[in-house]
Amino acid sequence: MLLRAAEANAAMGLRVQQIELVNCGTRAYTVSGHPSVQVLDEDLEPLEVTVSHGASAIATLDGFETATGPVRLKPGERAVARLAWRNLVTDVTRPAADGRYLRIAPNGGDRDAQTVPDHVDLGTTGKLGVSAWARPAPDPPERPGAPARSRPPVAP
Repeated sequence: MLLRAAEANAAMGLRVQQIELVNCGTRAYTVSGHPSVQVLDEDLEPLEVTVSHGASAIATLDGFETATGPVRLKPGERAVARLAWRNLVTDVTRPAADGRYLRIAPNGGDRDAQTVPDHVDLGTTGKLGVSAWARPAPDPPERPGAPARSRPPVAP
């Protein structure tokens, strides 16, 4: 199993980032509900962050609150979840939360958890929203004459 974080899409202080789980094993792997996510500092110590299912405490985002059922991944298949937060300073007396890593457990708890490098600049809000796992949206059809898209290689 491989977990990785994509680059965050940032606009007006709102950050939305996709995390991806790739089944690198030889048997099916099932994820269900929301991954467990913990934001860590540069020393891999947990930051004080309130993690919630969905993004309603942060912003209204299409499809973010939709929970799906279990997602069964055959070897080589992937699932995605999204993270949402605001880089907003609301209290100048507190230092801004500046995460450098994410600890992600696909099915909650600590089982199969992985720590991945990532920059999560929460400001002083201390809030992170997490969507449920889902199958990724299909790639748009190729346009004639358009350069070929490439997907990053999957590590074994």
